[in-house]
Amino acid sequence: MSWDWQVFCEDTLTREAGSSCFGQGGDITYLDWLLSAWGWTVSVSLLALLLALFVGALVGTLRTLPDSPWVVRLGNAWVELFRNIPLLVQIFLWYHVLPTLFPTLQAVPGFVLVVLALGLFTSARIAEQVRSGIQALPRGQRMAGMALGLTTAQTYRHVLLPMALRIVIPPLTSETMNIFKNSSVAFAVSVAELTMFAMQAQEETARGVEVYLAVTGLYMLSAFAINRVMAFIERRARVPGFIASAGAGGH
Repeated sequence: MSWDWQVFCEDTLTREAGSSCFGQGGDITYLDWLLSAWGWTVSVSLLALLLALFVGALVGTLRTLPDSPWVVRLGNAWVELFRNIPLLVQIFLWYHVLPTLFPTLQAVPGFVLVVLALGLFTSARIAEQVRSGIQALPRGQRMAGMALGLTTAQTYRHVLLPMALRIVIPPLTSETMNIFKNSSVAFAVSVAELTMFAMQAQEETARGVEVYLAVTGLYMLSAFAINRVMAFIERRARVPGFIASAGAGGH
C-alpha cells in the first residue's frame, strides 16, 4: 500500500494536479479544510468547557449547602439528568426536539446548540467532582469560617472553594481532555469539525488512511496540549498534603 500525503494539497472542488497547499486563486485545499475543521473543534471544545466549568462549579457547590435539602435535591437531579443520557442523544434533543417545543431555538445556529449540549453534559460530571472536593475538606474549615462570622456564601468563597478547586484539578484535567474528544459528536448535526471533515474527505479522495491519521494526530495534539496546560496549573496551585505532585500519574 502506497501513501499519498499530497492529497492535502489537492483542491477540494477541482482537485487538479499541482494545486497549491495554500489555495492560490481562492481555491480551498484539503489542508485548508482540515485546519478549518480543527479550528471549529477547538472553538466548540473551549466554549463548552467554559460553560461546563461555570455550571458544574455552581451545581457542585449547591449540592453541599447545609440546611438546604431542596436545593441539594435539585442539584442531584441536574447531575442525574445530564449524566445518565448519552451525549449523542442529548445532541439530537437540542438540535431536533427542543426547537420544536420552543420555536425561538430554531433561529439558534447548530454550533451554539452543540456547545450547550456538550457543556451541560460535562457540567454534570464536573459538579460531581466539585461536590467531592468540598466534602473531602475537613469539617473544621467550614466551622472555622462560621466562627469568624463569615456568612455561608463568604465561607464558600474565601475558605472552601479555593481549597476544593485545587483538589479537583487532576480529574478536571481528564474532563478537559474528554471534552475535546467528545466534540467529535458535533458531526451528527453538521458542524464542520474534524470528524465530519474526515468522513467527507475520505469519501471524496478515497484516501481514508491519510485523512484519518491526520485527524487522529490533531486530536492527540489537542489533548496533549491541554494535558500540559493543566499540569502546569496543577503544579502552581497544588496545596501540600491535599493534592499529589503534578509529576505523578503522568501529568
